[in-house]
This record gives sequence, C-alpha cells and structure tokens, in this order.
Amino acid sequence: MLPLLRSLPLVGPTLAYVSDPLTFMERQLREHGPVSEIPFLGRPWTVLLGPDACSEALVNRDKAFANGPGWGQLVGPFFDGGLMLLDFDEHRRHRRLMQQAFTRDRIEGYTAALSPAVARGLDAWQPGENVRAYPALKTLTLDLATQVFMGGAQLTSPRELDAVNRAFVDCVQAATAFVRAPLPFTRWGRGVRGRALLEEFLTRHLPAKRAHASEDLFSVLCHLSEDGEVFSDEDVVNHMIFLLMAAHDTSTITVSTAMQHLGQHPAWQERLREQARELPEHPTLAELDAWEDADLVIHECLRLLPPVPVLARRTVKETEVLGTRIPAGRLTAVMVHLQHHQQEWWTDPERFDPERFAEPRREDRRHRHAWEPFGGGVHKCLGMFFAGAEVKLILHHLLRRFEWAVDPDYRPSLSYLSLPVPKDGQPVRLRALAG
Repeated sequence: MLPLLRSLPLVGPTLAYVSDPLTFMERQLREHGPVSEIPFLGRPWTVLLGPDACSEALVNRDKAFANGPGWGQLVGPFFDGGLMLLDFDEHRRHRRLMQQAFTRDRIEGYTAALSPAVARGLDAWQPGENVRAYPALKTLTLDLATQVFMGGAQLTSPRELDAVNRAFVDCVQAATAFVRAPLPFTRWGRGVRGRALLEEFLTRHLPAKRAHASEDLFSVLCHLSEDGEVFSDEDVVNHMIFLLMAAHDTSTITVSTAMQHLGQHPAWQERLREQARELPEHPTLAELDAWEDADLVIHECLRLLPPVPVLARRTVKETEVLGTRIPAGRLTAVMVHLQHHQQEWWTDPERFDPERFAEPRREDRRHRHAWEPFGGGVHKCLGMFFAGAEVKLILHHLLRRFEWAVDPDYRPSLSYLSLPVPKDGQPVRLRALAG
C-alpha cells in the first residue's frame, strides 16, 4: 500500500503545496520516495517525483495515464475540449489536424505579425523606480494573443479586454478551489462565469472567421482540413480558449522570470542587449532561431520556474511505476518542477547559470527527463516553438528600448493558486535607453 502523508485531513497537503511547492516536493520525496500518495483537494492523489518516476507517466508506454480525467478534475469545466484534455485516438486526431496551424511557415507568419505588435505594446510602458513587470507583461501578452491569434479582432472596449483577461485568470485559479461548485463568491463560481464569457466572446467572432480565411490562428483553425476532417464550431472555441490561455499565461511567466534574473545579472543583460542590437528591429524567425544566448537564458528561466510545475493525469487501468502499484482510477500529480532543482542533475541548482545549457556542459543531457517545462510524450506542448519565438521577440524589443535592475537579494513570493504568479507584481527599476 502506498504511504499516506499524515497531516490535516483533506486540506493539509493542499495548503502545503500552495504555500511552497518546491519545499513540499522535496519533503515528500525525502520522506516517502518517488511514488507516494497524498490527499489533495479532498481526493487521494498519487505523487510522482524525480525524472524516473515522472517519465513513466509522460512516456506512458502502456497507455495507463490519461490527461482528460486528470486535468478535468482541476480545470475540466473551464478548458474542456482543449488539446491538453484530450486522449488517445481523439487526441491523435485533433493534434494531427492542429499541427497544420504550427508548421514552420505558419510560425514565420505569426512571428512577422508579432514583432510590430510587441513594439506598439511597449509604447505604453513608462520607466520608473518601481515598475510592476508581471501585470504589464500580462497585459502585453494578452493583447498580442488577441491581435495575432485573432487577427486583430476588435474588442468593443478596453473594459472588455480587462474582462477577458480576468476570465482567463478566474478559469485557471479555479483549479485549486476547495469549494468545487458554482456558488457566489467562490473561485469555482468565478471560473464558471469566466468560461461563459470566453465562449460568448469567441462565438461572436466565429462567423467572420469562417467566412473569410486569413493567416491568424483563429481563422486557420476554422479552415483546417485533412482527409475530410475539420473542426466543428465547438472544437474551434474549445481550442481557442485553451490556446489563448496557454499563449499568454506561460509567456508572461517566462518573460517575467527572465526580467528578474537579467535585472539581477547585468552582465547577461548587456550581453543579450548587444546581440539584440545586431538584429534588425523586426527579426525573422530564422534570425531568432540563431540567437543562441537568448535560448540559454530562456532555458534556464524555464528550469528555475516552469510555468506549469505539475501535470495532472488519471489512471485508466492499473499500472506500476518504479515497482509501486497504482490502481485504476487514481488521480496522479506529475511534479516535474522538482527535477529541475535536483543536485543529481544540476550543478548548484538554485543559481542562475544559463551556460549550463551550452556545449560542452549540457547539464540537461544528464537525464533525458531532467528538464521538462513543456511536458513529454504525445502531449508535449504543440506550441513550444511558437512560444519560444514570442518570448525572444518580447525580450528583443525590451532590451533595445530599456535597461532594468532588480535587487540582487530579491526573491519573488509566488502565488500558486493558479500558475506561479509573483504576489508583488515583480518590481523592476526600468530606465529608457537613448535612441
């Protein structure tokens, strides 16, 4: 029988995780091993820790672990029908069709549209001694998502843009709600209302996208076809809600983390700035691909703070991980964050050290699954190459316009009610550069 963590009934491990996930994971591994059990949000969950255990669920050779019923337990009502919540034949069919939206040519088109949109968005940034980088970046990336993914579909007002942003936040934060019913003044209730707002918003723009093909992602999804397969209106709305959330939330966290560490390591900031100035104002995808030092920094930021630190699964049949039996129907937390900080794989893992990803060190190759910010197996993030281009473009324009500093002793206090968010907004001292 799996060892059960003794603590407060129902809520103890939940609160411990939300308060400090990495400390919780380290203690759980130390006291209970790589495969254990905890009560979480009122249900028993199997916890997988370390690359060997996590890889069993990610690779999923015997098809025992399913995404849909795992994530569905947390965010199903809010992101139902998104690619992350589909499994097996249905997932394969939708992913095969959606891959056409993320070909090299498509990403080149998205990148070309993104760059001037990033520049326009940064026009609104004001230098200062205490600029909250995280909310500013979140506004920017949501605006990019609605402009580029939706082809400039105009919202009725800035107030509606704020409502859409709030709806995404409410949907994600509902994952850790203790009260899991649509009651007033609860996170779950706000998530249900947020999902309804997003459905209405996208459904309102859908007919125009069906009628006129264009190069934005919304339109592309409306017109994809393979062997007679197409996405229904419901499919398009479901995928857009998930993709818009993923496109702006994960990019916000990654750029925010990069701003923190570049602000604390000015030599790295200046190194990237000199390289950004050597690129044209609006670089192509090929030029961004060749910006290797930016890759090193982004990889290190994703190691230190993966935007999705835990992946949810549920077993559809009895299985075994590292010799431990896991029954059918068991919710499973694949805690990939921990392996990003284990000394077995990383030298001085709490230190910002982008060179660890460069040749000849390549510490990420010490274990095939030591670095997993995009998941693994058939569910590995389909948009990770686009996400990399977006993050590089934002950093490119930031570095050419501004320099910034962060107190070397600053460590963000993160909220894990949803994806990791700095509670203080990630303050930086921002100064505009001449010319």
